[in-house]
Amino acid sequence: MKKKIMSLGLAVMLSIGAFAQDDLIASLKENQSKAAKEGFVFTPIINLATTSVKNQGSSGTCWSYSGNSFLESEMIKAGKEPVDISEIYTARCTYIEKAINYVRMHGSLNYGDGGALHDVINIYEKYGALPEEVYTGLNYGTDINRFGEMQAVLKGMLDGVIANKNGQLTPNWITAFTAALDSYLGEVPETFTYNGKKYTPKSFAKEVVGLEASNYIEVVNLAYEPLYTDVFFPVPDNWSFDYAYNVSMTDLTDIIDNALDKGYTIGWATDVSEKYFSWKNGVAFVPEKDYRDMSNEERKTLFDGPKPEREITIDMRAEAFDNYTTTDDHGMQIVGLAKDQDGKAYYIIKNSWGESNDYKGYLYVTKNFVQYKTTALLVNKNGMPKQLLKKRKS
Repeated sequence: MKKKIMSLGLAVMLSIGAFAQDDLIASLKENQSKAAKEGFVFTPIINLATTSVKNQGSSGTCWSYSGNSFLESEMIKAGKEPVDISEIYTARCTYIEKAINYVRMHGSLNYGDGGALHDVINIYEKYGALPEEVYTGLNYGTDINRFGEMQAVLKGMLDGVIANKNGQLTPNWITAFTAALDSYLGEVPETFTYNGKKYTPKSFAKEVVGLEASNYIEVVNLAYEPLYTDVFFPVPDNWSFDYAYNVSMTDLTDIIDNALDKGYTIGWATDVSEKYFSWKNGVAFVPEKDYRDMSNEERKTLFDGPKPEREITIDMRAEAFDNYTTTDDHGMQIVGLAKDQDGKAYYIIKNSWGESNDYKGYLYVTKNFVQYKTTALLVNKNGMPKQLLKKRKS
């Protein structure tokens, strides 16, 4: 999942000079944002405890930020003092595991920053965890993640390994790859001190974070696969070839509602490429009319208040997934439920793009949008409806 930057589609006259044009665009954006914030009145119904909003910077690590934020909320739910878990330690371990598979698959595998929510659980179980204060990943002087150069170097190394003309790979390539990660992100300490006690990453996960990886389940809805069984999750960032529990489209929101009602947050993988997903305005919904068919006025006022929504069908959802208009490009965390002034329900979403939008890092997303654009959920089994767990076929 990678961040896609949205455009507000603002038009300006060609005769306006470059500086005046920039000023006009900024003014229009500010006015549109103001109209949107004034047009929606959200009343929280459920608002679960979570940790502070983070900023993933220039890196495609949303899956690690949302997945670890989910684990931090799980600590709160379990009555523990939450730890700021190092997202980049999780990402670093994932890059190593992904590199091994990339070489084994002769390069016929997606490689880069992207990952999936299940990566956070898999890495937590195999490698443990580190607190952010011990491993920031900011080893080369930047104040936020900037992974463009690093990933280009890493992929170049891997492609060189695969093209090896010696006829046989040496075991040294993984050592060289890890050394490159050390150079960019910093070496991982074998032991470290936290609150006066010494830990390893695995003992820290066991004794401080204290969560069991087996308690979590990844959920998807694939129309062409049998329901209530585990199926392969066919997205490019599923480099580990994980399977997930396939449920119906309406089960997705039933699961979210049940989990929130029981006090559990949810990891949410979704598409954010549509014009009716607005990070700046902090709102996402599915308008009745396709964006391509809207007038300029309709586009301009898209987020100035609640609008009627399109009915979502399983065929509509499946078609969007198969024709790439729904892609697995971002991960966030569902932390609550709210209603607007008309009584429509919205999920409260925590993002990892800093606090630069109207709701200081949060969004309000309708159930229709979630049913239409969700690619996967990560849920504590105790937050799942019992009847859905019983239906699961091994």
